[in-house]
Amino acid sequence: MPSELLSIQPGELQFPFELKKQISSSLRLVNNTNEYVAFKVKTTSPKKYCVRPNTGVVLPQSSSDITVTMQAQREAPPDMQCKDKFLVQSVIAPYGTTAKDVSQDLFNKESGKEIHDNKLRVVYTAAPQPPSPVPESAEEGLSPNASTPATNGDWGVFSRDAIPKDVSELKAKLTEARTALATLTEERNAAIQLSQRLKQEMKNAGTNVDRGTTQIALKEPGFSFFFVFLVGLLGILVGYLVRS
Repeated sequence: MPSELLSIQPGELQFPFELKKQISSSLRLVNNTNEYVAFKVKTTSPKKYCVRPNTGVVLPQSSSDITVTMQAQREAPPDMQCKDKFLVQSVIAPYGTTAKDVSQDLFNKESGKEIHDNKLRVVYTAAPQPPSPVPESAEEGLSPNASTPATNGDWGVFSRDAIPKDVSELKAKLTEARTALATLTEERNAAIQLSQRLKQEMKNAGTNVDRGTTQIALKEPGFSFFFVFLVGLLGILVGYLVRS
């Protein structure tokens, strides 16, 4: 029987450390024996990690995967060195044992059972960096003059026809803008002329009104003089009749 019931891959738990982010790492337990092997996973920081499954059975000549999840951390350890440890205990279990049958009694050393311990350390690695964008200098180096036509399905190259097309479109838009500006200018001039014409007509209408008022004012004194003359004439006639 081999000295180790289970071989563990990899030999340490590696976490790409990032602050305030939950991170997971995987382990594979390989059973190279012809026995049912029960396992149990322990850690020095049980509140910091979550192990699924933390107990189970690896069938003969089979393997079982374990996922260890580290809770989000608010601070990074000094020099990115972690002192946490994991312990994977394994023991030969009766034939036909299932994960539900695994209990603490299977790992009781006082019963004379041979318990195998595998210690694992925790290693923090650098978080993966996002892919860097293509440098602008590399794009600038692809000029139409230096490129060659694509003949066998290679990547496309810059076309010289693209530049005149853009210039022609720009000229067309500029012509449209000039036409619109000329139209607005003509409409503005027409509005100014109409405004001046209205002002002149209003001024002429005001002059005619003033003249009509003056004529009426001149006629009113004549009417008053005739009325006085008529009253005086009537007075003379009345006096003449009284005397006679």
